[in-house]
Amino acid sequence: MTHILRTHQLTKAYNGEEVVSSVDMNVRQGEIYGFLGPNGAGKTTIMKMITNLVKPSGGEIELFGEKVHDTSYELLKRMGSIIEYPIFFEKLTARKNLELHCEYMGYYDKQAIPETLALVNLVNVENKPVKDFSLGMKQRLGIARAVITKPEILILDEPVNGLDPVGMHELRELFVKLSRQYGITLLISSHNLSEIEQIADTIGVIRKGQLIKEASMEEIRNTHANHIELVVKDYPKAAFILENKLKARNFRVREDKSIINIYDDISQNAIFQSMMQNEVEIESLNHKKQPLEDYFLQLIEGEGSYAKSN
Repeated sequence: MTHILRTHQLTKAYNGEEVVSSVDMNVRQGEIYGFLGPNGAGKTTIMKMITNLVKPSGGEIELFGEKVHDTSYELLKRMGSIIEYPIFFEKLTARKNLELHCEYMGYYDKQAIPETLALVNLVNVENKPVKDFSLGMKQRLGIARAVITKPEILILDEPVNGLDPVGMHELRELFVKLSRQYGITLLISSHNLSEIEQIADTIGVIRKGQLIKEASMEEIRNTHANHIELVVKDYPKAAFILENKLKARNFRVREDKSIINIYDDISQNAIFQSMMQNEVEIESLNHKKQPLEDYFLQLIEGEGSYAKSN
Protein backbone atom coordinates (compact mmCIF):
# COMPACT_ATOMS: atom_id res chain seq x y z
CA MET A 1 0.00 0.00 0.00
CA THR A 2 1.42 3.39 -0.99
CA HIS A 3 1.67 6.39 1.29
CA ILE A 4 -0.66 9.25 0.46
CA LEU A 5 0.68 11.59 3.15
CA ARG A 6 4.06 11.74 4.87
CA THR A 7 5.80 14.32 7.02
CA HIS A 8 9.55 14.48 7.53
CA GLN A 9 10.89 16.15 10.68
CA LEU A 10 7.88 18.50 10.65
CA THR A 11 8.41 21.28 13.18
CA LYS A 12 6.57 24.43 14.25
CA ALA A 13 7.81 27.02 16.72
CA TYR A 14 6.15 30.14 18.09
CA ASN A 15 8.33 32.78 19.72
CA GLY A 16 11.24 30.36 19.78
CA GLU A 17 9.28 27.58 21.50
CA GLU A 18 8.54 24.40 19.59
CA VAL A 19 4.94 23.24 19.75
CA VAL A 20 5.56 20.52 17.16
CA SER A 21 8.94 18.80 17.13
CA SER A 22 10.37 16.69 14.28
CA VAL A 23 7.22 14.71 13.50
CA ASP A 24 7.44 11.85 10.98
CA MET A 25 3.94 10.68 10.02
CA ASN A 26 3.10 8.00 7.46
CA VAL A 27 -0.51 7.78 6.25
CA ARG A 28 -1.28 4.98 3.79
CA GLN A 29 -3.73 5.24 0.96
CA GLY A 30 -7.27 4.12 1.82
CA GLU A 31 -6.76 3.74 5.56
CA ILE A 32 -8.24 5.49 8.58
CA TYR A 33 -5.39 7.03 10.55
CA GLY A 34 -6.34 7.89 14.13
CA PHE A 35 -4.33 10.80 15.50
CA LEU A 36 -4.51 10.60 19.30
CA GLY A 37 -3.37 13.05 21.93
CA PRO A 38 -4.61 15.36 24.70
CA ASN A 39 -5.71 18.91 24.02
CA GLY A 40 -2.69 21.09 23.34
CA ALA A 41 -0.50 18.19 22.18
CA GLY A 42 -0.06 19.66 18.69
CA LYS A 43 -2.68 17.77 16.65
CA THR A 44 -4.43 20.84 15.24
CA THR A 45 -1.16 22.62 14.47
CA ILE A 46 0.06 19.62 12.45
CA MET A 47 -3.23 19.47 10.55
CA LYS A 48 -3.04 23.19 9.80
CA MET A 49 0.45 22.72 8.41
CA ILE A 50 -0.69 19.79 6.26
CA THR A 51 -3.57 21.86 4.85
CA ASN A 52 -1.26 24.85 4.25
CA LEU A 53 -3.02 27.08 6.79
CA VAL A 54 0.15 27.37 8.88
CA LYS A 55 3.70 27.42 7.56
CA PRO A 56 6.14 24.93 9.11
CA SER A 57 9.24 26.21 10.87
CA GLY A 58 11.11 23.17 9.62
CA GLY A 59 10.74 19.83 7.90
CA GLU A 60 8.70 18.76 4.89
CA ILE A 61 5.20 17.58 3.98
CA GLU A 62 4.67 15.11 1.15
CA LEU A 63 1.26 14.61 -0.48
CA PHE A 64 0.65 12.02 -3.20
CA GLY A 65 4.41 11.54 -3.50
CA GLU A 66 5.16 15.24 -4.03
CA LYS A 67 6.58 17.83 -1.66
CA VAL A 68 4.09 20.53 -0.64
CA HIS A 69 5.08 24.13 -1.32
CA ASP A 70 3.27 27.47 -1.00
CA THR A 71 2.06 27.12 -4.58
CA SER A 72 0.95 23.46 -4.44
CA TYR A 73 -2.64 24.39 -5.25
CA GLU A 74 -3.38 21.34 -7.39
CA LEU A 75 -2.21 18.98 -4.65
CA LEU A 76 -4.35 20.73 -2.05
CA LYS A 77 -7.41 20.50 -4.31
CA ARG A 78 -7.23 16.73 -3.86
CA MET A 79 -7.77 17.14 -0.11
CA GLY A 80 -10.86 17.80 1.99
CA SER A 81 -10.70 19.06 5.57
CA ILE A 82 -12.44 20.30 8.66
CA ILE A 83 -10.00 22.04 10.98
CA GLU A 84 -11.52 22.94 14.35
CA TYR A 85 -15.22 23.90 14.04
CA PRO A 86 -16.85 24.12 10.56
CA ILE A 87 -18.01 27.65 9.71
CA PHE A 88 -20.95 28.36 7.41
CA PHE A 89 -23.02 31.24 6.11
CA GLU A 90 -25.65 30.66 8.77
CA LYS A 91 -28.53 32.49 7.06
CA LEU A 92 -28.05 30.58 3.81
CA THR A 93 -29.39 27.10 3.14
CA ALA A 94 -27.35 23.93 3.18
CA ARG A 95 -27.58 23.75 -0.62
CA LYS A 96 -26.42 27.35 -1.08
CA ASN A 97 -23.46 26.81 1.25
CA LEU A 98 -22.42 23.78 -0.78
CA GLU A 99 -22.95 25.62 -4.08
CA LEU A 100 -20.66 28.44 -2.96
CA HIS A 101 -18.01 25.95 -1.88
CA CYS A 102 -18.16 24.11 -5.21
CA GLU A 103 -17.91 27.39 -7.11
CA TYR A 104 -14.90 28.41 -5.04
CA MET A 105 -13.27 25.02 -5.73
CA GLY A 106 -14.11 25.11 -9.45
CA TYR A 107 -16.28 22.00 -9.18
CA TYR A 108 -19.51 22.02 -11.21
CA ASP A 109 -21.20 18.64 -10.89
CA LYS A 110 -24.85 19.57 -10.27
CA GLN A 111 -25.76 16.14 -8.96
CA ALA A 112 -23.00 16.24 -6.35
CA ILE A 113 -25.03 18.25 -3.81
CA PRO A 114 -28.05 15.91 -3.37
CA GLU A 115 -25.79 12.86 -3.62
CA THR A 116 -23.45 14.16 -0.93
CA LEU A 117 -26.25 15.24 1.39
CA ALA A 118 -27.72 11.74 1.09
CA LEU A 119 -24.31 10.24 1.80
CA VAL A 120 -24.04 12.06 5.14
CA ASN A 121 -27.72 11.38 5.93
CA LEU A 122 -28.91 14.96 5.61
CA VAL A 123 -32.13 14.39 3.67
CA ASN A 124 -34.95 16.89 3.08
CA VAL A 125 -32.94 19.73 4.64
CA GLU A 126 -31.07 21.17 1.67
CA ASN A 127 -33.32 24.25 1.62
CA LYS A 128 -33.20 24.76 5.37
CA PRO A 129 -31.09 27.64 6.77
CA VAL A 130 -27.96 26.39 8.49
CA LYS A 131 -28.77 28.52 11.55
CA ASP A 132 -31.60 26.07 12.27
CA PHE A 133 -29.30 23.03 12.19
CA SER A 134 -28.34 21.10 15.31
CA LEU A 135 -24.66 20.62 16.19
CA GLY A 136 -24.70 17.12 14.76
CA MET A 137 -26.29 18.33 11.52
CA LYS A 138 -23.64 21.03 11.18
CA GLN A 139 -20.91 18.45 11.67
CA ARG A 140 -22.48 16.33 8.92
CA LEU A 141 -22.79 19.35 6.64
CA GLY A 142 -19.14 20.14 7.29
CA ILE A 143 -18.20 16.62 6.23
CA ALA A 144 -20.46 16.94 3.17
CA ARG A 145 -18.65 20.13 2.19
CA ALA A 146 -15.29 18.44 2.72
CA VAL A 147 -16.12 15.41 0.54
CA ILE A 148 -18.34 16.94 -2.15
CA THR A 149 -15.41 17.49 -4.52
CA LYS A 150 -14.44 13.82 -4.12
CA PRO A 151 -11.09 14.32 -2.35
CA GLU A 152 -8.58 11.50 -2.06
CA ILE A 153 -7.76 12.33 1.55
CA LEU A 154 -10.03 13.77 4.24
CA ILE A 155 -8.54 15.53 7.28
CA LEU A 156 -10.87 15.88 10.26
CA ASP A 157 -9.91 17.66 13.48
CA GLU A 158 -11.93 16.37 16.47
CA PRO A 159 -15.04 15.72 14.34
CA VAL A 160 -17.12 14.13 17.13
CA ASN A 161 -16.59 16.89 19.69
CA GLY A 162 -19.81 17.87 21.42
CA LEU A 163 -21.91 15.11 19.91
CA ASP A 164 -24.11 12.75 21.88
CA PRO A 165 -23.47 8.97 21.73
CA VAL A 166 -25.97 8.50 18.89
CA GLY A 167 -24.33 11.24 16.83
CA MET A 168 -20.88 9.82 17.50
CA HIS A 169 -22.02 6.36 16.42
CA GLU A 170 -23.53 7.70 13.19
CA LEU A 171 -20.38 9.61 12.29
CA ARG A 172 -18.24 6.59 13.07
CA GLU A 173 -20.27 4.54 10.60
CA LEU A 174 -19.93 7.33 8.04
CA PHE A 175 -16.14 7.43 8.38
CA VAL A 176 -15.89 3.67 7.83
CA LYS A 177 -18.18 3.96 4.80
CA LEU A 178 -16.07 6.76 3.28
CA SER A 179 -12.95 4.65 3.72
CA ARG A 180 -14.21 1.20 2.77
CA GLN A 181 -16.77 2.01 0.05
CA TYR A 182 -15.40 5.23 -1.43
CA GLY A 183 -11.68 4.63 -0.97
CA ILE A 184 -11.07 7.94 0.79
CA THR A 185 -8.11 8.12 3.14
CA LEU A 186 -9.03 9.65 6.50
CA LEU A 187 -6.77 11.37 9.01
CA ILE A 188 -8.88 11.90 12.13
CA SER A 189 -7.63 13.59 15.28
CA SER A 190 -9.25 12.95 18.64
CA HIS A 191 -8.67 12.64 22.36
CA ASN A 192 -11.52 10.09 22.50
CA LEU A 193 -9.62 6.81 22.70
CA SER A 194 -12.57 4.43 22.43
CA GLU A 195 -14.00 6.11 19.33
CA ILE A 196 -10.72 6.01 17.41
CA GLU A 197 -9.92 2.48 18.53
CA GLN A 198 -13.09 1.17 16.90
CA ILE A 199 -12.41 2.53 13.41
CA ALA A 200 -8.69 3.19 12.95
CA ASP A 201 -6.35 1.05 10.87
CA THR A 202 -3.28 2.93 12.14
CA ILE A 203 -2.73 4.96 15.29
CA GLY A 204 -0.39 7.90 15.79
CA VAL A 205 0.03 9.11 19.38
CA ILE A 206 1.31 12.63 19.97
CA ARG A 207 2.45 14.07 23.29
CA LYS A 208 3.87 17.56 23.86
CA GLY A 209 4.41 18.07 20.15
CA GLN A 210 6.23 14.79 19.57
CA LEU A 211 4.92 11.71 17.77
CA ILE A 212 5.76 9.01 20.30
CA LYS A 213 4.03 6.04 18.66
CA GLU A 214 2.86 5.07 15.20
CA ALA A 215 1.64 1.54 14.61
CA SER A 216 -1.18 -0.48 13.10
CA MET A 217 -4.07 -1.36 15.38
CA GLU A 218 -3.41 -5.02 14.62
CA GLU A 219 0.17 -4.68 15.85
CA ILE A 220 -0.94 -2.85 18.98
CA ARG A 221 -3.56 -5.47 19.80
CA ASN A 222 -1.06 -8.28 19.28
CA THR A 223 1.93 -6.88 21.15
CA HIS A 224 0.56 -4.67 23.91
CA ALA A 225 -2.24 -6.75 25.34
CA ASN A 226 -0.59 -8.33 28.36
CA HIS A 227 0.69 -7.12 31.70
CA ILE A 228 1.15 -8.37 35.25
CA GLU A 229 -1.42 -7.35 37.86
CA LEU A 230 -0.08 -7.11 41.41
CA VAL A 231 -2.57 -6.63 44.25
CA VAL A 232 -1.08 -5.53 47.58
CA LYS A 233 -2.13 -3.64 50.69
CA ASP A 234 1.06 -1.60 51.04
CA TYR A 235 1.15 -0.14 47.52
CA PRO A 236 3.66 2.69 48.25
CA LYS A 237 6.22 0.18 49.49
CA ALA A 238 5.50 -2.15 46.57
CA ALA A 239 5.94 0.73 44.11
CA PHE A 240 9.25 1.64 45.78
CA ILE A 241 10.50 -1.95 45.42
CA LEU A 242 9.45 -2.13 41.79
CA GLU A 243 11.30 1.06 40.98
CA ASN A 244 14.41 0.67 43.11
CA LYS A 245 14.91 -3.09 43.45
CA LEU A 246 13.52 -4.44 40.18
CA LYS A 247 14.32 -1.29 38.14
CA ALA A 248 10.82 -1.15 36.68
CA ARG A 249 10.09 2.00 34.72
CA ASN A 250 6.71 1.26 33.28
CA PHE A 251 3.98 0.49 35.78
CA ARG A 252 0.75 2.08 36.93
CA VAL A 253 -0.99 2.29 40.30
CA ARG A 254 -4.74 2.13 39.83
CA GLU A 255 -7.24 4.50 41.42
CA ASP A 256 -8.20 2.11 44.19
CA LYS A 257 -4.53 2.26 45.36
CA SER A 258 -4.25 -1.50 45.78
CA ILE A 259 -3.68 -2.73 42.21
CA ILE A 260 -0.44 -2.18 40.33
CA ASN A 261 -0.28 -2.97 36.61
CA ILE A 262 3.28 -3.76 35.52
CA TYR A 263 4.21 -3.44 31.84
CA ASP A 264 7.97 -4.05 32.11
CA ASP A 265 9.47 -7.37 31.05
CA ILE A 266 9.81 -8.72 34.60
CA SER A 267 8.83 -12.27 35.53
CA GLN A 268 6.13 -13.05 38.06
CA ASN A 269 8.64 -15.06 40.03
CA ALA A 270 11.05 -12.11 40.31
CA ILE A 271 8.24 -9.86 41.52
CA PHE A 272 7.05 -12.47 44.00
CA GLN A 273 10.54 -13.08 45.42
CA SER A 274 11.32 -9.38 45.77
CA MET A 275 8.04 -8.62 47.53
CA MET A 276 8.49 -11.53 49.94
CA GLN A 277 12.07 -10.54 50.73
CA ASN A 278 10.89 -7.04 51.60
CA GLU A 279 7.87 -8.23 53.60
CA VAL A 280 5.19 -6.92 51.28
CA GLU A 281 2.05 -9.01 51.57
CA ILE A 282 0.73 -10.09 48.16
CA GLU A 283 -2.99 -10.65 47.77
CA SER A 284 -2.69 -11.77 44.12
CA LEU A 285 -0.19 -11.81 41.27
CA ASN A 286 -1.47 -12.68 37.79
CA HIS A 287 -0.98 -12.16 34.07
CA LYS A 288 -3.77 -9.99 32.70
CA LYS A 289 -4.91 -8.71 29.34
CA GLN A 290 -4.37 -4.96 29.13
CA PRO A 291 -7.32 -2.85 27.95
CA LEU A 292 -6.21 -0.85 24.92
CA GLU A 293 -7.48 2.34 26.55
CA ASP A 294 -5.04 1.78 29.42
CA TYR A 295 -2.22 1.31 26.94
CA PHE A 296 -3.04 4.54 25.10
CA LEU A 297 -3.38 6.46 28.35
CA GLN A 298 -0.03 5.09 29.39
CA LEU A 299 1.50 6.48 26.17
CA ILE A 300 -0.26 9.83 26.33
CA GLU A 301 0.44 10.48 30.01
CA GLY A 302 4.02 9.33 29.66
CA GLU A 303 5.98 6.34 30.83
CA GLY A 304 7.36 6.27 34.30
CA SER A 305 7.11 4.48 37.59
CA TYR A 306 4.30 5.06 40.04
CA ALA A 307 2.08 6.58 37.33
CA LYS A 308 -1.45 7.00 38.68
CA SER A 309 -4.47 6.41 36.50
CA ASN A 310 -6.79 9.37 37.03
